[in-house]
Parts: sequence; C-alpha cells; structure tokens
Amino acid sequence: MDRLKIEPYDSKYKFDFEILNREWIEEYFEMEQEDLNILQNPEDYVIKKGGEVFFAILENRVVGTAAMVLTTMGVYELAKMAVNKDYQGMGIGRSLLQRSIKFALDENAREIFLITNDALKPALNLYHSSGFVLCPQNDDNRYLRGNTKMNLILGEK
Repeated sequence: MDRLKIEPYDSKYKFDFEILNREWIEEYFEMEQEDLNILQNPEDYVIKKGGEVFFAILENRVVGTAAMVLTTMGVYELAKMAVNKDYQGMGIGRSLLQRSIKFALDENAREIFLITNDALKPALNLYHSSGFVLCPQNDDNRYLRGNTKMNLILGEK
C-alpha cells in the first residue's frame, strides 16, 4: 500500500465522509439522527471541537475515512470509520486506525473509545488486534445499534 496516503480533514472530502459511512450504516442498520449530525457537519461536530477526520486516499480517490472526536479532555472517540467495499481487506482500515491512534498520542490523550455493534466481526477483530478491549459496561446510548463499547488506554497524561 505504498500509494496509500492518509490525509487530515479538507472540506473537499466532506461528501466522501458521508457517502462512505452511509454505505455501511445503511447496509447493516439504519441512519440515526446522531449519524446525520456528524456526517453532515464534521466541521462543527469534530474539527472545531479539537478532533480530526482522516481520509485514506488511493490513486486520487477517497477509499476510507475515520474521525477522532474529542469528548472530554484527554479522551477521544474513534467514530465513523469506513472503507469502501471494493478496497476492504487491503489494510486500509488498519492504516486509518494507526493514524488515529497516533493523532491521539500526539494530542497527549489518555484514552480512545469506540461504540460499535457485535455483528461487525471484521471491525471487532481489527480493534482487538490494535489493543482495544471490551468495556464491561456500555454507558453510551446515542445509537440504537451501539451494543458494544471498546477502549484503548494510552496512559496517564
């Protein structure tokens, strides 16, 4: 994947952010208001609050995305991670995840969490292999589909 580039948010990719996430959400679940809030307003919901949205670019095409949403001081949520179906299995998700973790470390974060669904086995495997662990309780009820919470402790900062 030498040609793969991971780039930070640029408004020219805003539409790609929504489309890539709509693909997987609408295939497995239903769009919810919280999805629309972040997907249609990434500047307000992510960037202006101290977060970042990353884009995986391959041959001048956006093929994946992931957002790091600052939730409280030192804690980021990994959200809206998606890779185009035609490009899955090529390590793009792992590259996005590694870049997201590096971002959190650079920001001196102590923790990253994510909300997912236990039916998304490939995603769960990726998160597990990157050090995320299941949280015993999921205290996040923003999404009807969000039945699983995982976190990665980066250290005390």
